[in-house]
Amino acid sequence: MPEPVAPSELEQVTSNREWREQWQVDVEQDPYEIPLSELNPGHGDYFEANAALPIFERLRKEAPVHFCEASQFGPYWSVSSYEDVKYVDTHQDLFSSDIMNGGIRLGGRPLTEPPNPMMHLPMFIMADPPVHDDQRKVVAPLFSPSKLAELGDLIRMRAGTILDNLPRGETFNWVREVSVELTGQMLATLFDVPQEDRHKLIHWSDTVERIGDPDYFETPEEGFAEIWKCFEYFDAVWKERQARSEPGNDLISFLAHGESTKNMSPNEFLGNVLLLIVGGNDTTRNSISAGVLGLNQFPEQYDKLKADQAIIPNMVSEIIRWQSPVAHMCRTAMEDTELGGQKIKKWDKIAMWYMSGNRDVSQFDNPNELVIDRPNARQHLSFGFGVHRCLGNRLAEMQLRTLWGEIMKRFSHVEVVGEPKYLNSSFIRGITELPVRVHE
Repeated sequence: MPEPVAPSELEQVTSNREWREQWQVDVEQDPYEIPLSELNPGHGDYFEANAALPIFERLRKEAPVHFCEASQFGPYWSVSSYEDVKYVDTHQDLFSSDIMNGGIRLGGRPLTEPPNPMMHLPMFIMADPPVHDDQRKVVAPLFSPSKLAELGDLIRMRAGTILDNLPRGETFNWVREVSVELTGQMLATLFDVPQEDRHKLIHWSDTVERIGDPDYFETPEEGFAEIWKCFEYFDAVWKERQARSEPGNDLISFLAHGESTKNMSPNEFLGNVLLLIVGGNDTTRNSISAGVLGLNQFPEQYDKLKADQAIIPNMVSEIIRWQSPVAHMCRTAMEDTELGGQKIKKWDKIAMWYMSGNRDVSQFDNPNELVIDRPNARQHLSFGFGVHRCLGNRLAEMQLRTLWGEIMKRFSHVEVVGEPKYLNSSFIRGITELPVRVHE
């Protein structure tokens, strides 16, 4: 396995289209016909084709700790069982998240020095304690139970307005009209920026996941150049909040006045802003879409919901399990160790597949089904475990609970009338289009 490498070895990047063509896979091929040694479960094409789940079903049965030697991400291990994912996630001293050790996504490699500054974006989720803990504490108060209670009425009002303005009697994209709209409005509130700028936040969040997509950017550098527009926008916001005599009650104010964040470099500031944007957008947004999709795929569960709306809180947990909006997080082994009978070497890259652990039959009965009264739904892996557990998980759940309460007041049925489209990403398990009609 490779030792940490110099940046020059990482910057020989071809165009996105050449990169995709070089690593093509046949998404229609039966995953059981592919030699285990050739399986590359992190390939985004499997996720765009909604063909990834059978691959992980095989890995859980035959190779729950699986090594992929050749991929567009370099060599990496896949951890696919519930207990193994939880073990890696809760042993942060043994498995590092730090960006210099490879970070949290496939493709990041251990470095001897920072790479191209334009493409090096540290953030507290890609830091180990104590840096991670100190920076996380700065923004944590905005997600406290008391703060969330203050947001409850606002979320309910916005959800109601969004639903009331939906077209009746015609097909529309639920993702764009509901999922994106509600999360975008909440992001603008958390950052205390004008609501008319919420679409910029969503655009930058989407750009993070589409940097390597040739349908959007010719090269990764073009994508990062677009992301730096986010810095230009929030640099002005930062300076305005920093100049206030009394700190505001928003994420940028907290960062501008926090002891461990007020002197961040531009790269680290941008990295943390993007972390908060993506974290506040993708989990909630894709779970909102998945709930409608899942209830249509399992209509008997929709009948359960119609019969008893008190089930909504548990249903929200089950939707988040079933969708697993963050498909994986990565770690880097900091010493030689053993996992699932496999010898892991220092500097090896390890992908924890939350989406696979959430479908582990040893933990969840009939795991591929959406079961809204599932008794152990809250034991899902989607928010992670240990020190990196999702900071905004309560806010995400509250938005979903509130939205579904408002949906049930207005509509007898939200009907999916076409095939969903999915994001080409093995990091965010995203739904990009979901054609629906609403029935009152």
